[in-house]
Amino acid sequence: MSKTITEPPEEEIELDTWLSETDEVTIAAELDHIESERRQEIFGRLSPERAAEIFDYLEPAIQAQLLTAMDSGEAFALFEELEPDDRARLLGEFPEDTVQTFLSILKPEDRTSTALLLDYPAESAGRIMSPNFLALKGDMTVAEALSIVRKEGHDVETIYFLPIVDDQGHLLGAIELEDLVMAEMSDQVRDLEYLKSDSFSVRDDQEEVARYIQSADSIAVPVLEDDDTLVGIVTVDDAMDIIQREETEDIARTSAVEPLGKPYFAVTSVQLVKSRIIWLSMLAIAATLTVNVLTAFEATLEQVVTLALFIPLLIGIGGNAGAQSATTIVRALAVDDVRTSDLVRVGVREAGVGLLLGTSLAVVAFFVVWAIFGEGIALVVSLTLVVVCTMAALVGSLMPLFARMVKVDPAVISAPFVTTIVDASGLIVYFLIATAVLGL
Repeated sequence: MSKTITEPPEEEIELDTWLSETDEVTIAAELDHIESERRQEIFGRLSPERAAEIFDYLEPAIQAQLLTAMDSGEAFALFEELEPDDRARLLGEFPEDTVQTFLSILKPEDRTSTALLLDYPAESAGRIMSPNFLALKGDMTVAEALSIVRKEGHDVETIYFLPIVDDQGHLLGAIELEDLVMAEMSDQVRDLEYLKSDSFSVRDDQEEVARYIQSADSIAVPVLEDDDTLVGIVTVDDAMDIIQREETEDIARTSAVEPLGKPYFAVTSVQLVKSRIIWLSMLAIAATLTVNVLTAFEATLEQVVTLALFIPLLIGIGGNAGAQSATTIVRALAVDDVRTSDLVRVGVREAGVGLLLGTSLAVVAFFVVWAIFGEGIALVVSLTLVVVCTMAALVGSLMPLFARMVKVDPAVISAPFVTTIVDASGLIVYFLIATAVLGL
């Protein structure tokens, strides 16, 4: 019997058309945002050439999921096509035995370059650098240098940033392709006005390198081994990935969430719970400070029940003022606008800002509360607003700076913990002022 070929459903025809007409970056972005099973199905419809192009744009966690679901031949083929730094980033998603399996299928030179990156700490410049770069010698002529660029440029990370080294591989400087092309062919490379580019150690922090590239508008920066030999470069595209990741982590920790480190749909619901439950538990324990303060001043509340009406208002304003200050300073630290040496300046500045904010709110609050509850309660609320806003801004600004001093991520102890501390201390201030003003 002859078999009939069933026509594919209309939506599948539309999908194939979309895959053939859409650019790789857009397809990769869509694959990052769909469920794992559907992602594997769609990726399987791609030709090997198209799949390799799109695979390069996917997040490492997504790449790992796809490779795990493929047969070994397809997985190895995709893995081999990656650059060494991209391979190292991907292998960070796998256990050690899987890492060794993937390394074993590489050509010797590719295995060596990839293993080199894996030997450096996870957050170091050495882990994200590309060992595939094109270095020039100072005694070359421009004509010789351009000949080498044409001959070897296809196999390197970029030809737009060309380090210049001596015979021992020590960095002399760097030149951009534009300057090389515009020079006279007979000129020697050493005579050109090449860049005195700052270099970084393989053990320097990734974010430090990325921030430098961003602030200096550099195409790339050289990375040196401990003996000062040039071993790689970090390019601007890798720097932007690092900055995005670091800012995502800061946003997460500012909201008391452990960073996922992966696209949202690449993690399970259980992993989402784990990323939040520890922080919520810690904040719940810290919030008992507020309960203890209320218990300690229970007698004061019983004498003037009206005071209880303003507790949500005061702790809300204080917590928000502290969170605003903390978020501002965490961001300023991240982009190097503020440093730990600026602690006194920041503290004075933020205390002044808090005082102005508190005074502005107190003036408005005084007349509103006076009209309803009388002069005494109005004075208590107004004075508390001034003190709480000043204190909240001061605490919120200094905690991230102290965290940086003791080598702790400032975002970890910023807004949520500042809010908790200011809530408890603000209530103490409130009841102490009430006791003094109302003679309780």
